Amino acid sequence: MKKIALKDIAANFGVSISTVSKAVNDSHEISKELKEKIQKYAKEHHYRPNHVALSLLKKSTKTIGVIVPNILNYFFTQVFYGIEKTANSRGYSIISCISDESYLKELKTVELLSTGTVEGLILSLSEETQAKGNVEHLQNLIENQIPLVMFDRVSEEVDCDKVVVDDFEAGYKTTKHLLKTGCKRIVIVSAIYNSSVGKLRVDGYKKALKENGVEYDERLIVEVRKNDDLQLLISLLLDNKEIDAIIALDEITAVNTLNILKSKGIEVPKEISIVGFTNGRLSKYVSPALTMVSQHGQYIGEQAANILIDRIEKEGDMPYTTKLVKTSLIERDSTKKILGNSSSY
Repeated sequence: MKKIALKDIAANFGVSISTVSKAVNDSHEISKELKEKIQKYAKEHHYRPNHVALSLLKKSTKTIGVIVPNILNYFFTQVFYGIEKTANSRGYSIISCISDESYLKELKTVELLSTGTVEGLILSLSEETQAKGNVEHLQNLIENQIPLVMFDRVSEEVDCDKVVVDDFEAGYKTTKHLLKTGCKRIVIVSAIYNSSVGKLRVDGYKKALKENGVEYDERLIVEVRKNDDLQLLISLLLDNKEIDAIIALDEITAVNTLNILKSKGIEVPKEISIVGFTNGRLSKYVSPALTMVSQHGQYIGEQAANILIDRIEKEGDMPYTTKLVKTSLIERDSTKKILGNSSSY
């Protein structure tokens, strides 16, 4: 049986699609007699409402778009979970997309979603977008009055709501913690060196070194590109420098670094301590369990979704807000302990 649509019912009665929509939704704007006729006809012909079409008719899709740069990063998975949980609780659906750290893919995805598919967007910039510094596609969203919330990787050039992690403080306090355990030659291994968050963490690291009288050595900042061999980079580092700690700026790099050190017979944390970013499941179950910086991804997602939906639903001007989220250090077995001192922050 062919599926009947609003336009078919409208054609049968010689009325507009809007009138049929109001009738099947039992609106008081339609006369009782016409409403009953339309409802009876719809029932006899097994009409089932197309919620997307009805939403577009009402200029409300009850859908928000989410664009993340890398779904393999557990932080973004946590954020996504927080967004979905909050959106669903408030009656919204989400369309999720991945830019895969590509400016062009991010650009095309934003253009696609801004054609009326969604009522607003939640986005974290791709590394390539931040490297290029081109955010015209996002400025166009604001000019077209499409609500936007940026999180984690944001641009100061885009005037919108933002939810950001205090990455400078995270880099600073993580380095300070390692220094308190007696580490002096601390390496940063970064696969996100072009992103704002990666740069802020390194800036925090530099501040902690300076405050503790440790000279900054740019050779201890290891940038891991897409096709680089991490094992080779770590091996070269170990061969040429006496290092005693490594800060990996994402979870997968932290786990891989731990495995490389173990394969070389290096004892963690006795010889080298390791701290990673994003407190995911992998870090808990490797041996030794990894000390991690938690960025509270689920909470960030919940905040971003609530801010966006509030802006969609509330009439009138709302001032833009920037919410700063603090991190926490989750101590496990990959770092030495500070006797009689708690380092959770």
